[in-house]
Amino acid sequence: MRCRIADLRCKEVINICDGCRLGFVDDVIVEVTDGRLIAIVVPGPCRILGLFGREDDYVIFWDKIIRIGDDIILVDVKEHKREKRSKKIWY
Repeated sequence: MRCRIADLRCKEVINICDGCRLGFVDDVIVEVTDGRLIAIVVPGPCRILGLFGREDDYVIFWDKIIRIGDDIILVDVKEHKREKRSKKIWY
């Protein structure tokens, strides 16, 4: 199956561990030398009424993506936070 990066932006990401809806794909991380998709990035939830920005983004690595469907992406992740990054890293 082939999928363009633009097609991923229209898909909602759902964690199968707890059924949580994480949001829609906002960006991707690609290994430029060989063209591999490394991870997808989902924006963090809005803070109070959306007036104070967003929380940290979720970075979900390719090996945690279970299935890419027509409308959704199913992921199997547990939360780990790295100290040196401002983004939440999902392993």
